[in-house]
Amino acid sequence: MLCGVFITLVVGLFVYRTVQPPQLSEEQMREKGVFMLPVPRDISPFELSDHYGTPFDNSRLLGKWTFMYFGFTNCPDICPTSMSVLGQVDQQLRTAGDQYADQFQGVLVTVDPERDTVDRLGPYATAFSPHFFGVLGDIASTFVLAQQLNVAFAKVPLSGDEDNADSGAQDPAGEAAGYTMDHTGNIVIINPKGHYHGFIKLPHEAETIRLTFQSLAARF
Repeated sequence: MLCGVFITLVVGLFVYRTVQPPQLSEEQMREKGVFMLPVPRDISPFELSDHYGTPFDNSRLLGKWTFMYFGFTNCPDICPTSMSVLGQVDQQLRTAGDQYADQFQGVLVTVDPERDTVDRLGPYATAFSPHFFGVLGDIASTFVLAQQLNVAFAKVPLSGDEDNADSGAQDPAGEAAGYTMDHTGNIVIINPKGHYHGFIKLPHEAETIRLTFQSLAARF
């Protein structure tokens, strides 16, 4: 009888380890360009708005792992690539029925509120996942939040039609824009307590982000 119980326990442990997603150690994360802060940092009070016009403040970060990207809808390559990868992760988690899927929150904070209106930002963000949020505010408020998360951005004037064409930047009317935005390409990780927990450097890969999320969610 004891032998049968032992065999059952061994088989159960094997099945458990088989169905559980692999977890990454912090060293493995660093090798993949994911860096955790030694001590997660508080984020001082801020208030922006999501693409529904609802306030987006510190309370919206609680209870979820927020993967936040600072970018803009006119971005020709890096922004849509990174947001697409986040969208893939969200879809993979939900399709697989991952136990932590509802804790994954994708957020795009625009660094170009001059052009990224609610009507423009909402469809852009939700195109990558219907569960994502586009977030916007005035430049000063956005800068205060970005600075706390080690993200920098700046408006860069474009000179000449050739530069405008090369940038791929378009204004809402479809005409060449007079500027583009330079910005840090990191994905910021904010933990369920609303603290700045870490960041993911470029290039972004869906498997790395998914395993990072699953590892953090399982250990938190």
